[in-house]
Amino acid sequence: MTRLFNFSAGPAMLPTAVIKRAQQEMLDWNASGMSVMEMSHRGKEYMSIASKAEQDLRDIMAIPDNYKVLFLQGGASLQFAMVPLNLLGDKTSADYINTGMWSKKAIAEAKRYCTVNIAADTSDGGFTTVPTQEELKLNSDAAFVHYTPNETIGGVEFDYIPETNGVPLIADMSSTILSRPIDVSKFAMIYAGAQKNIGPAGLCIVIVREDLLGNAAANTPAMLNYETHANNASMYNTPATYSWYMAGLVFEWIKEQGGLQAMGEINQRKADKLYAAIDNSAFYANPVPKANRSWMNVPFTLADADLDAAFLAGATEKGLITLKGHRSVGGMRASIYNAMPEEGVDALVAYMKAFESAH
Repeated sequence: MTRLFNFSAGPAMLPTAVIKRAQQEMLDWNASGMSVMEMSHRGKEYMSIASKAEQDLRDIMAIPDNYKVLFLQGGASLQFAMVPLNLLGDKTSADYINTGMWSKKAIAEAKRYCTVNIAADTSDGGFTTVPTQEELKLNSDAAFVHYTPNETIGGVEFDYIPETNGVPLIADMSSTILSRPIDVSKFAMIYAGAQKNIGPAGLCIVIVREDLLGNAAANTPAMLNYETHANNASMYNTPATYSWYMAGLVFEWIKEQGGLQAMGEINQRKADKLYAAIDNSAFYANPVPKANRSWMNVPFTLADADLDAAFLAGATEKGLITLKGHRSVGGMRASIYNAMPEEGVDALVAYMKAFESAH
């Protein structure tokens, strides 16, 4: 079996050990005579899978008891609508921090439901920085403050958690969740699409403080109401059962690696190696200030864009795939989520040095 080093921003590579485990259990899970994807979501076999996955996630993230963990569908993009529908309450405005494409998409959707105050906007600088705490123009009467801690496309990451002075803080952590320890209690709600650090596509994790439930707008569809899902253990309808199962295997794998403290140390080493290769070269460049560089998504350009195609072709020959940058940015992007082994980053750095020498 040949496993390539897949630097895709998502769906991203999964840990090989997790895929092998799923392969072993594909036809017959735990002597049940069924594949997980064939099980009733309300049967005792699947209920045990679902409850263990939730508990393992609570354990590795140290999620406080007064937070609900929901396993939903629709990806993070559906949350762009669900957040204002559920969290506005009797207020009419919310604060949004605009630091990239995913922030922009969340803002556009929120404008359907409320007045959006742009607390900060880094578009003038090409979305290569994040605003400082002092630059945030927050509204004390806002229903909530929404931000994207890590912008996948621009490779820009907050190096602090915004202080909102009691206004609920909402974070789209799709591309940074599980990459290191975080203090969940500093957030009113966290949501994340699965296909980067959690598991295969088809699942969205929502971690929401219980006191925020029950405030949905009167016209909110049942399926878009967090309370609906919280009251039904994320099984109001048939959930994405196989994606949930795979996420559970990933949570087990993270525990086996030593938890989020260990993952954070590995991820920092990977990012440091790759950025060092960029910074110590006159051939490669990254536009993001060091304090705001993403650990998970590393964009870089070549000194001569005409060499991009040759760089990508040579990388593919070396088993380094999906390095092409997003069409809105160009250049290259290496996404180095949890499942990317350190040896994959080492191989990329070696290739980058060899390509530079040859050109």
